Amino acid sequence: MDDDHAPDTASAHDGRDETPLERLDRNWDELLQELRVVQTGVQILAGFLLTLPFQQRFTQIEDVNRVVFLVAFALAVVATAFLVAPVSAHRLLFRKGEKAALVALANRCARVGLVALALAVSAVAFVIFDVVADTGVAVAAAGASLLLFAVNWLVLPLGMLRRDKR
Repeated sequence: MDDDHAPDTASAHDGRDETPLERLDRNWDELLQELRVVQTGVQILAGFLLTLPFQQRFTQIEDVNRVVFLVAFALAVVATAFLVAPVSAHRLLFRKGEKAALVALANRCARVGLVALALAVSAVAFVIFDVVADTGVAVAAAGASLLLFAVNWLVLPLGMLRRDKR
């Protein structure tokens, strides 16, 4: 059973006295709050990226940076699409009795959106460090960004799960 369809077993043992529907409502509310937080960052990133091609120096950047910039912008668009998708799905499924499917879909969308965001930020780090310093520093900065995201978004939370299971 994958995480998207697994029951929220933590709530069964955490002292909450809630029905399955109340648990779905709580899960939906928590997901929406997470999406609100991350959407602000994605909007700032996308807005920043939208302005760059209109700067005078943009025409002077190397082709590799132009390609990485386009990849970063595409990833920011992907992140935006996936992080907003749960709201659109909610509108389509509202009052149709599909809350469990909606929560599962929102969970998947949030995960994909977060991966796209991490990749976009790392690509932006590459471009900025390559323009300001050099390619070696840019590769290190992009790699460090990816490592930072992996540690904070995967390793630490998964480590907490392992610790709690002991």
